[in-house]
Amino acid sequence: MSVMEIKKMQALLSHALCDEIRVREKTPDLFALDTPFTFPDGDTYQLYIKELAGEMLRITDMGHTLMHLSYENDIEKFREGTRGLLLQQIMRESFVEEERGAFFIDSNPEQIAVSLFRMGQALTKIYDLSFLNRPRSESTFYDDLQERLRQLLPAETITKNYVPAEIEGATEYPIDYRIEGKNGPLFLFAIPNKDKARITTITLERLLRAGVNFESLLVFADQSSLPGADLVRLSNAGGEMVASLEAESDLQRKLLKKINA
Repeated sequence: MSVMEIKKMQALLSHALCDEIRVREKTPDLFALDTPFTFPDGDTYQLYIKELAGEMLRITDMGHTLMHLSYENDIEKFREGTRGLLLQQIMRESFVEEERGAFFIDSNPEQIAVSLFRMGQALTKIYDLSFLNRPRSESTFYDDLQERLRQLLPAETITKNYVPAEIEGATEYPIDYRIEGKNGPLFLFAIPNKDKARITTITLERLLRAGVNFESLLVFADQSSLPGADLVRLSNAGGEMVASLEAESDLQRKLLKKINA
């Protein structure tokens, strides 16, 4: 490619990229940015530019990223353990700072384009922290749990997709596994996501209202990925919990304790 062709290509790309970005005035010192950056659900990143003293500019999300993440996640978990360390690493590498839940980069006007792309890349990486510690898909989670139960219990003691006749509309709320115990049934619920957590909460509440005699065990694909409010409601209605199938000894101990009690 000749020097002239390279210059044409550079001009073409610069024009195309600039066309993807729009600036809208919100207030005299605050501008909203329309960019091609989007979350997996299709929502666009909310980004703004503020004018600062000394002719500096601040690119900020004004707290929108963490608010968006809070719909599906417990935000405090992003500041703990491995997630917390990775969050700090992402911010350092991208020159991003945080103030009261808002991420931002301060830049001079000459570097504003570079800073904008750094900001977009950083927010993408921060969002990706929500996928951390999800070692298996929903389909393999159910398969792996079933295999684990087969290893621990006689097949004749396990009933899959059990429908309790004691509650109204029971066919809409099947129990993943009914396991025979010495003093009654153990209902085991497999919980791969927040939707199943909510259905399980409803099922448990209906069983309790109907006065059904049972023990319960809740097995999660990744307990830490559930929104805090859903987990609280579920823990109020349910019994023992196993945080993930990686906790093999915990599953075995709690399962055998329940059925042998």
